[in-house]
Amino acid sequence: MAAIRKFLDFLYMLAGVLAALCLISILLLIVVQMIARWTGEVFPGAPNYAGYAMAAASFLAFANALNRGAHIRVSILLNAVTAGPKRLLEIWCFGLAAAIAWYFTYYAYWFVYWSWKFKEVSQGQDAIHLWIPQSVMVLGGGLLALALTDNFIQVLIKGEHRIVRDSIDQSHGE
Repeated sequence: MAAIRKFLDFLYMLAGVLAALCLISILLLIVVQMIARWTGEVFPGAPNYAGYAMAAASFLAFANALNRGAHIRVSILLNAVTAGPKRLLEIWCFGLAAAIAWYFTYYAYWFVYWSWKFKEVSQGQDAIHLWIPQSVMVLGGGLLALALTDNFIQVLIKGEHRIVRDSIDQSHGE
């Protein structure tokens, strides 16, 4: 069980690192596009690639952000109730969220599949096959669904989730 836990934590962290690399790639794309404009050159598709990287950064960061407490959780009700009802509410919340995430991932998979099957390409200058950037949506959605299911199982078995709050990330109002 410890090996699975270690693997899942590594997977969530790897997705977060890949999301950060996507953000760096956006910066590099913007800088290259600026240099291209200054020199009179054209970098076809740069805005599209930046958009793909932004979508990839968002979807890849979901699972890592969940486990680091960066997602918005309205915990006023959870903090106001006793341990028994709190556990039931968390089971319900994580169960429902996991079901929605798996539902999204399932249909996102078919969305990508049909883009691949019909050989759809982007409307921009890059004319990239759309299933390539869309695949990151399935990967990120699947990782979020896995993280939610992981927390759901933790609440069922141990009575508490695995979300840790980074004190640096908290605002002064919390």
